[in-house]
Amino acid sequence: AGTRGRGLAYLHRDQVNGVLRARRGARLAAITSGGAIPENANYQVIAEPDGTVVGTLDEDFAVESLAGDIFLLGTTSWRIKRIEPGRVRVENAHGAAPGVPFWRGEGPARTIELSEEVARLAERIAASDRATALEILTNECGLDRLGAEQAFDYVHAGKAALGSVPTQKTVIAERFFDEGGGMQLIIHAPFGARINRAWGLALRKRFCRSFNFELQAAATDNGIVISLTERHSFPLDAVFGFLHLETVEHVLTQALLAAPMFGARWRWNASRALAILRFAGGRKIAAPLQRMRSDDLLAAVFPDQAACPENLTAEPQIPDHPLVRQTIHDCLYEAMDFNGLKTVLAQMADGSIQTLAVESVAPSPFSHEILNSNPYAYLDDAPLEERRARAVQLRRSLNPDVANGVGALDPEAIARVAEESWPEIRNADELHDALLTLILLPPIPECTHWFDELHAAGRAHVHGRFWVATERLNRVDDVTAILRGWLDCTGPRRASALAEHFDLSREAIDIALAQLEAEGQILRGYFTPGATGELEWCNRRVLARIHRLTIGRLRREIEPVNSLDFVRFLYRWQHAAPGSQMHGVEGALEVIRQLQGFEISAASWESEVLPRRIADYKPDLLDRLCLAGEVMWGRLSPHPAFERAEPRRVRPTRVAPLTIFLREDAEWLIGASVDNPNLSHPAREILTAIEQRGASFFNELQRLTGRLASEVEDGLWELVAAGLVTADGFENLRSLIDPKRRRGEGKGRHHRPRHAAGRWALLRSGHHTDNAEAFARQLLLRWGVVFRDLIARESLAPAWRDLLVVFRRMEAKGEIRGGRFVSGYVGEQFAQAEAVDALRVVRRTESRGEIVNVAPNDPLHLTGIILPALAAAQ
Repeated sequence: AGTRGRGLAYLHRDQVNGVLRARRGARLAAITSGGAIPENANYQVIAEPDGTVVGTLDEDFAVESLAGDIFLLGTTSWRIKRIEPGRVRVENAHGAAPGVPFWRGEGPARTIELSEEVARLAERIAASDRATALEILTNECGLDRLGAEQAFDYVHAGKAALGSVPTQKTVIAERFFDEGGGMQLIIHAPFGARINRAWGLALRKRFCRSFNFELQAAATDNGIVISLTERHSFPLDAVFGFLHLETVEHVLTQALLAAPMFGARWRWNASRALAILRFAGGRKIAAPLQRMRSDDLLAAVFPDQAACPENLTAEPQIPDHPLVRQTIHDCLYEAMDFNGLKTVLAQMADGSIQTLAVESVAPSPFSHEILNSNPYAYLDDAPLEERRARAVQLRRSLNPDVANGVGALDPEAIARVAEESWPEIRNADELHDALLTLILLPPIPECTHWFDELHAAGRAHVHGRFWVATERLNRVDDVTAILRGWLDCTGPRRASALAEHFDLSREAIDIALAQLEAEGQILRGYFTPGATGELEWCNRRVLARIHRLTIGRLRREIEPVNSLDFVRFLYRWQHAAPGSQMHGVEGALEVIRQLQGFEISAASWESEVLPRRIADYKPDLLDRLCLAGEVMWGRLSPHPAFERAEPRRVRPTRVAPLTIFLREDAEWLIGASVDNPNLSHPAREILTAIEQRGASFFNELQRLTGRLASEVEDGLWELVAAGLVTADGFENLRSLIDPKRRRGEGKGRHHRPRHAAGRWALLRSGHHTDNAEAFARQLLLRWGVVFRDLIARESLAPAWRDLLVVFRRMEAKGEIRGGRFVSGYVGEQFAQAEAVDALRVVRRTESRGEIVNVAPNDPLHLTGIILPALAAAQ
């Protein structure tokens, strides 16, 4: 009872006679509120008007919902009528589009036995050749061929990047820079989430006490990620010694007190112990009230847990209370596997588990799953949008042969960054700035006259064999400041080389380097390829630049394909190769999405281009898309007649270039209105009628203009060729192209009137938008790989210089790849990640000798651009 009185005491203890008796009300409390199943605080979903309980919802989802929201429960859509404490009253939404509810909880963890089997399988795959590994995966694991190949590539790419495969006998620590300037520390340990959760929480607490910073961390079945800041510098292999068997229980216990698992299990234990009642007065106590009473009880028995942190002078003192002890025990041995953690630490200490430390330039394939872990894996309360792990740029795929060199820094990158970091001295003031940074600078012959100028002005002096700025004379003996300045302006350096350079003792250099490392300024390791023996030291900022330049090496290592292989790739990319054609309405929509913006003669779309890419093409496919409002057609490029110094008349022609495009993309595809002074009188009258009346049928245009049908036909064709009008359906265009359709077909009652299709409307928009980014994405969709020569026939494309700005920005964001993908062409090239993978497949696949015939105005007719001949063999 204590400070909370005796209201919830259920036993009377006779200390004299040693007898326990039930108090009044104990029996009722045990019957109504007893039970070992914890309270999950879900809201009941009650269907109106009959009051049937149809399920439950997570409390957070229920609280965040509003009346009128529709959600899915089972196979039925329900509309929320009102939300009450503990209840959500709903009505049947009769199939309306629902949202999907969520339920919060702890993620399930893999058992140690299953984790051992998974690790052993990865080890077997890594030790086997491709054929043997695929046989194991298909026969023993039940994977199909594609899944087995993906698993093999994943394991071998990870092994190539880290040098080994993480198992329960080999734990690997990996560290690399992220885009925010910090570093990500990943411990690859396939022990299951319960052991890794305990390890991660204890490590996070150890980092907090050592560096005085709270860090973001997450733990999954396969490892731990800890997001380091710029203030964290330490030897990577030292992370395995941060926790010790003698103190790990105390550290972990202090860590779990701040974890959500402690609060949840405290409520469960308090409820099971009847310290918090679930029912009172015949009514269920609402979950929020239970939570409040639980917090009050915790504050009463464990004051330090609820105390203001500013008033705590030491770590929280854990009271000797049965509920507190039970809650800590449940966290250690139920939510986590503390015994398993102790076993892992003991085996690392005695060498039974091998530990490896890898300083990586880019995240290994094994790290992708941990970096993208779900919120239930987080060991802190930072939300998804604030996770530092999101600042890591990941590759969609990495071949083992490329990954084999990921961990090594590029010597050219080291030399380049060292050269760029050194101060550029071009006058006396810049020499003075360099002296302020470096403190001690050996004489530079070509800068002697500038130093003499500074010396004469009293701004610099000679100190021994060094130049020094007057403002730094009081710091010439500050070894830490001297090394801070020099390492900021140079690349990796050894301690012995620094001691020799400054004529200082090795002990003084080591002390200064240790102090800079503690400040987070520098990192130690083997940075120069082939370096062994003595460790090297490098400024964190300089090392991050070296890493970024080294990553750029991967772009140069992609072997470009020749022109013939590139054309083979394009035939499949644009669905023109045998076996790659699309089908049905969805296939037609996909083909149009890829080809939109490329203008082809009006008569060729249905005779050559679409049938090549759509199996069993029928005109009604295009009609259905046009009449459904998904697709439009028209000429989008300015007519040459409007661009001449002396404009001429627009002549109707069957070869007028047109494009078919999605209505949703019309805004950026259609340009601004143009002047049209050179139209014929019928065409001008028709255009005026459409401008005044809006979209009109053919017979309406004939009546409004008073022109003959043939004159209206010629006028419309002239406006189509000028890029001024379009129509609802593609049948309108066919009636202009095909003379038989223009005459009408059939006899009597079955006679089809001329131009019985949809309405005619204006095509041009009244404003012009910057479409460089949208068109850049369209070019990537159409070609997969884009370079300047390839888009020579793109009549609507912006200038290459404008596209180049967009492509470079997309590459910097990680959306596309830049590099050399096709040999024989100058300038920069950019590609989608899927296209790069497809190019590799084409390069590895021999030509089957198939012939692909394309029309002269087909986008794939690349004679004179890619191919020197008139035809290409597939």
